[in-house]
Amino acid sequence: MPNNQVKKIDWVVVLLYTLLVGFGWLNIYAANFNPENPVFFDTKFEYFKQLMWIGFSLFFVGVILITDSKFFVEFSYIFYGITIFLLLMVLFFGKEVNGAKAWFEVGPVRFQPVELCKLATTLAVARSISRYGFSFNRFSDFVKVASILVLPMLIIILQNDTGSALVFAVFILVFYREGLSPYYLVFGLIAAVVTTLTLVVPNATIVGLIAVGVFIVLFLKGMRMELVRPILITLITLGLGYLLRRFLEKDWPTEYIVLPGLLIASIFLLVKSFVKRTLKKLPVYILILWSAILLTLSADYFFEEVLSDYQRTRINVVLGLESDPLGAGWNLTQSKIAIGSGGFMGKGFLEGTQTKFNFVPEQSTDFIFCTVGEEWGFVGSVVVVVLFLALFLRLIFLAEQQHSTFSRVYGYGVASIFFFHFAINMGMTMGLAPVIGIPLPFFSYGGSSLWGFTLLLFVFLKLDTNRNELIR
Repeated sequence: MPNNQVKKIDWVVVLLYTLLVGFGWLNIYAANFNPENPVFFDTKFEYFKQLMWIGFSLFFVGVILITDSKFFVEFSYIFYGITIFLLLMVLFFGKEVNGAKAWFEVGPVRFQPVELCKLATTLAVARSISRYGFSFNRFSDFVKVASILVLPMLIIILQNDTGSALVFAVFILVFYREGLSPYYLVFGLIAAVVTTLTLVVPNATIVGLIAVGVFIVLFLKGMRMELVRPILITLITLGLGYLLRRFLEKDWPTEYIVLPGLLIASIFLLVKSFVKRTLKKLPVYILILWSAILLTLSADYFFEEVLSDYQRTRINVVLGLESDPLGAGWNLTQSKIAIGSGGFMGKGFLEGTQTKFNFVPEQSTDFIFCTVGEEWGFVGSVVVVVLFLALFLRLIFLAEQQHSTFSRVYGYGVASIFFFHFAINMGMTMGLAPVIGIPLPFFSYGGSSLWGFTLLLFVFLKLDTNRNELIR
């Protein structure tokens, strides 16, 4: 790599990466340390294997930095296609781990292709958005770039790895930066609220609230007399549905009694808007109404039919709908105990009792932050949070410096993926989010995740060395 390129590397990010990886390894060492068997050079210990993964990561960093930046642009779709192929192959030939068939296993080595897919998808999204003339206001452009995300999400859901699939949803933040209407963010927030409500509130209640909300908005928009007949139609149909259910002695769900009335009312309003040209925006509100209703019904189906039993139990434990302290809630309970027991300064390196006696399952992977909280206390936890926040802010700052749309979009994609992993993993360990198997970047044990995050980061640093160029 030429000297002028070396000087252009952002060494602030390199320093943050080094600190996070180093501190992460120390905590993996603490989570696996056995004073009765203090052998260091032994591949059966995770801390030694993680050290080897770090060594391989440094090799990958070197390869990336000597590669021409245009390589990542030109081959972005090819990388994407290869990772999609790998995701499909793992469905047939993969190893099932913790209920998810998402791993290739070759001897003692496991590899999770979804980690590479995050890199390839980010490159593909950046390539798509950076095309000349691209606009989120053009429906065909929006569908194309959204399809790049939806395809891997669907395959990963089939692998029963819902947590990894959700990572791709964070790209909506990237889309917003590149011109997506803020209404999509609002709609996304509403969708998240509706999805959560389906777990704690009966579907009929949610459907009713959605309908009332849309009717209120239409009333405030000036539609008053136009709403009288649709509301009467809905109420009359609802009443007839209740009477028919009682007369036939059928156990029909209440939401299915509400839906026919809303459907007839919606058709009536759509015909009205077609005849009366002044109601041009009415179809949009009808679309929002039925999108929210379909989301309610599909979210309930997804929760009951797609998620496995342990995933449903974990979500219910977080929402307070179930209490399972010795089963699905064990990890969370012990995690809170470990973090809380650290106090302000922590118990000291290798002195954590929860860590030493293996009270927390998966402590070196999904629950690695427990070790930080117990042995390094509040102070150590704040240091970790500050390091991550510094990394996020630095990535966003660098992304805004790029002259190339491709590099800017890619940079925001990297920052968004890191932020999602950080926020959800922290939430998992503290009971603020369901346990969905999201690793903490550079901290959680595993070669696949470490390599994936390293590649994501250093591809952007390579692109950043050409920040003043229009890379196409």
